Amino acid sequence: MILTAKIFTGAVALLHLYFLYLEMFQWDKPLGLKVFGNNLEKAKTTKILAANQGLYNGFLSAGLFYGLYKGGNLGFEFQVFFLLCVIIAGSYGALTVSKKIFFVQAAPAIVALYLTWNYKDTISGHLHNIFN
Repeated sequence: MILTAKIFTGAVALLHLYFLYLEMFQWDKPLGLKVFGNNLEKAKTTKILAANQGLYNGFLSAGLFYGLYKGGNLGFEFQVFFLLCVIIAGSYGALTVSKKIFFVQAAPAIVALYLTWNYKDTISGHLHNIFN
């Protein structure tokens, strides 16, 4: 179960690196236009906003990778925090932009969080640290 949780969390982190790439470097290119359903005129006027959003997706990815790298209580806490951030961002995007965002962004993070939370008891003393 721990390996499955790490694989899902790693996949969410990689997905957010891909979002960074699309939003920072492909926004007004054919790939970015296709993925986000924009026309070139709209993409050019929103390019700076998209790059900023891409950077934030990079921060989400970095936090998840750091949590995987650190392991233990601290790694668990990083993973939970950043997965919750992804779930909130994906849910907000689904409400404000497109329901598809929920399935692309939030749903994988929900699965990763569920799997990660299920192995929390294998981390020595973690529940004690959360509630005390």
